[in-house]
Amino acid sequence: MRTLTARVAAPALLIVALAGISGCGILDDTAEPAVRDESGEITASSEADVFSLKVGDCLNQTTTEETAEVSSVPTVPCDQPHDSEAYAATDMPDGEYPGDQAVIDASDTFCYDQFATFVGLTYDESTLELASFFPTPESWDQGDHEIMCFISSPDGQVTGTLAGANR
Repeated sequence: MRTLTARVAAPALLIVALAGISGCGILDDTAEPAVRDESGEITASSEADVFSLKVGDCLNQTTTEETAEVSSVPTVPCDQPHDSEAYAATDMPDGEYPGDQAVIDASDTFCYDQFATFVGLTYDESTLELASFFPTPESWDQGDHEIMCFISSPDGQVTGTLAGANR
């Protein structure tokens, strides 16, 4: 299981859980990897296994519920309208699961810090929003230590990347 959180207000550490992600092994048996070309870019819309996502991938919202479990997400080429874009990823250190709050804090810190590098403005200065996937105790035990950060516009879908958007 992975968890998606979103920041929609000034970073007073407001976290709203939007979706959880789970699979019966790290890769879900029914979801396929994203459809990519030789360079690694997504070339066709698909329902892709969440563990096949990479920085630079674009996807559409999978749920409007506060909390939901999913094993796949709708990916699209970034030159098509999309809801969010993966802008940074890192792996947490190996070892025992550090606890829910430590994982949330690590995700918050990493995504917040990487935001300005990607957008060109700090999160506080920007009108854009961020969200993240991060491991749960179950996925951690299966080797998932990745934090992945996503950016979106509160104005709706965008076409192309938000890299260097300065907004």
